[in-house]
Amino acid sequence: MKIRDLLKDSNPHISFEVFPPKTDAAYESVMKATEEIAALKPSFVSVTYGAGGGTSKNTVKIASHLSNDLGVTSLAHLTCVSSTKEEVHRVIEELKEQKIENILALRGDVPADGEFPLPNHYRYASELIEDIKRQGDFCIGAACYPEGHTETEHKKDDIQNLKHKVDCGVDFLTTQMFFDNNILYNFLYRIREKGITVPVLPGIMPVTNGKQMKRICALSGTVLPERFRAVVDRFGDDPKAMQQAGIAYATDQIIDLIANGINHIHIYSMNKPEIAAAIIRNLSEIVKP
Repeated sequence: MKIRDLLKDSNPHISFEVFPPKTDAAYESVMKATEEIAALKPSFVSVTYGAGGGTSKNTVKIASHLSNDLGVTSLAHLTCVSSTKEEVHRVIEELKEQKIENILALRGDVPADGEFPLPNHYRYASELIEDIKRQGDFCIGAACYPEGHTETEHKKDDIQNLKHKVDCGVDFLTTQMFFDNNILYNFLYRIREKGITVPVLPGIMPVTNGKQMKRICALSGTVLPERFRAVVDRFGDDPKAMQQAGIAYATDQIIDLIANGINHIHIYSMNKPEIAAAIIRNLSEIVKP
């Protein structure tokens, strides 16, 4: 099923994310976690993409298993910056063969050193989106950044770039994680004012590891509100307490979003079915499969 059709439903929905293993040895454990998350009956599960052919070979396999074996709609990530256009075209053909209907089109992280873009590579996600549309009838998602892209100095320029990307053929957007819902509400106001009308799925990260949080924020530029900083400072050194507090904080964000009319929430579940299950339990009377 195409995600753009799922998003027409006004009832609350939750989706999750999994990532392929970095090594073949970890494949079975990732598949087990994926199946446990699928058993929670989310609206869809996204599968991230490993650049350079490492974990990318398993993205299609896991997405296909979700859709064709487990009966759960899948969203395959496709990152283009580190692959040639021919390599990307081959992945798109594999997705078509496996009847995967949904692609999240991403540029990916620019290499810290070396030439960019390389010859016969994509420079922007918008170029990838145009290519995907030419190759098949896919539902195409893209990323957006409520706090602004780290490479863009001014937010108005970031929104202008986002508008161009959407106009190339995007059906829906998924946000970078954020920890203050007011950031999202302000972002939605600004992009709607500029004519970006596609559905936007908030991306919620249940933080269950204090050290992990510091690394993620350094990479993404995410701002931590004082309320969240207090949670990490108080419980960050106690894994069980941090897990419980992180799940509670994420649940609170989700409830506030749904109460304000945002009915489709994407959770960065990080291959942790126990975290996904705990959130679903917390929302049992609010979000029903």
